[in-house]
Amino acid sequence: MIPTPDLSHIRKEDYERVYEPAEDTFLLLDALEEDEALIQQLKPSICLEIGSGSGCVTTLLAKIVGNKNAVFFTTDINPFACETTQQTGLHNGITQIEPIRTSLVDAIMPRLKNRIDILCFNPPYVVTTHEEVGSMGIEASWAGGIDGREVIDQLLPLVKVCLCKDILSPQGIFYLLLINENKPDQVVQLMKETYKMNAKIIMERRAGREKQFIVKITH
Repeated sequence: MIPTPDLSHIRKEDYERVYEPAEDTFLLLDALEEDEALIQQLKPSICLEIGSGSGCVTTLLAKIVGNKNAVFFTTDINPFACETTQQTGLHNGITQIEPIRTSLVDAIMPRLKNRIDILCFNPPYVVTTHEEVGSMGIEASWAGGIDGREVIDQLLPLVKVCLCKDILSPQGIFYLLLINENKPDQVVQLMKETYKMNAKIIMERRAGREKQFIVKITH
């Protein structure tokens, strides 16, 4: 069992500026740890986390991969999250994290065409008004708009064009976190029927009134 990354370097007041790891974060960590043998067998050389926040997920993924030559790119629209992500990696002995301040994958294409072996996304999924979507501060970590799907739906249409043909490597794996309000079964069917990808819910957990899911997507 790989220990949860040490976040003691992050001060309490910092969580007013960056998303504090919570039940959704830990569900994604558990899904990655559950697939530890598969990920290690894959021998990923380039990984990407969209919306890295504290950097907890990428740091754990780097520990699972265990390859000092692998590179772990992260993106976040929040500059403080980019800084915190790198500091979390360094605090836990991970030096290969390369944060990029951008929305979704805007700044990394086409540079990483067909290169991403592991892709992780814990999106802003909370149901909010449309006007709350798109902030560059802490709100960007949770405001998901209508059905909590507005940011998610910005990424999913890219799957056929980008994730399948441009971003994911042929053996790449995409781990996507959703909640019940995001209609995860609908997302799975969309990935299968519209984008011709393999998709299934591999883990789910109730956190208070919220039910959370991990969808795993592959070619």
